[in-house]
Amino acid sequence: MRRLPLACVFVAMFAVVLLLASRGPMSARQAGGAVSIDNDDLGGTVTGPKGPEAGVWVIAETTDLPTKFVKIVVTDDRGRYLIPDLPKASYSVWVRGYGLVDSPKTQSVPGKVVDLKAVVAPNPRAAAQYYPGGYWLSLMKVPDKSEFPGTGDAGNGIATGMRTQAQWLRSLKSGGCTACHAMSSPGMREIPKALGSFPNSVAAWERRIQSGQAGAQMSNGLNAFGRRRALEMFADWTDRIAGGEVPPAPPRPRGIERNIVITQWDWADPKAYLHDSVS
Repeated sequence: MRRLPLACVFVAMFAVVLLLASRGPMSARQAGGAVSIDNDDLGGTVTGPKGPEAGVWVIAETTDLPTKFVKIVVTDDRGRYLIPDLPKASYSVWVRGYGLVDSPKTQSVPGKVVDLKAVVAPNPRAAAQYYPGGYWLSLMKVPDKSEFPGTGDAGNGIATGMRTQAQWLRSLKSGGCTACHAMSSPGMREIPKALGSFPNSVAAWERRIQSGQAGAQMSNGLNAFGRRRALEMFADWTDRIAGGEVPPAPPRPRGIERNIVITQWDWADPKAYLHDSVS
């Protein structure tokens, strides 16, 4: 019988080792479509009224650790999920997704299989509360390109220094407002009752823009747009949202977009100022 060279034997053995390693430990493999987990994982299946819910987020959150800790994954086509490598703690686990509202929170610990029930949103407005901020911001009606350069208070209300629509958008976005504010969060796209009572939304925005530590700076910055015109734009945006207008529904994650694990730690508190993040 012909002998194989020793080098070939080593290569073959190495290939087998790689194959076994790539398959992972038995406890992490899935048999018959069920989710199998390790002692530091949470896994299960998410279903709704019509069956498995694909492309929705499953969130595990705990306050047992020195800071609030969250891990998030996305379900596959069969509604299966696995949240890996969780620190030992008690977790609240729930489902969030487009077309849904948050499911009731289930308490669990790592090493458990937790099947979850998704809750369908009762109406488009309830569903839209979970859409990305950019979708809400897209409802804002900025001045048309044809209105630039601005002609001032005696003209179209846009400041004469505002030369193009692109300049307006930059000042509204990363060059100004959204550099500090989550412009399309509920606190911004709605007028909070705590702000006070006002004859109209323009007056409410005039008051809002002067709030907080940076109120004077924000108020001065508004003049660069054309104060009245900018206030009318913001007021129209919040009025239409208050009247029930919602953005179009975004698609759920697909393909490689589902192959993620998001880990979050809390680092601030209700009295922290945003610029504390640099330190």
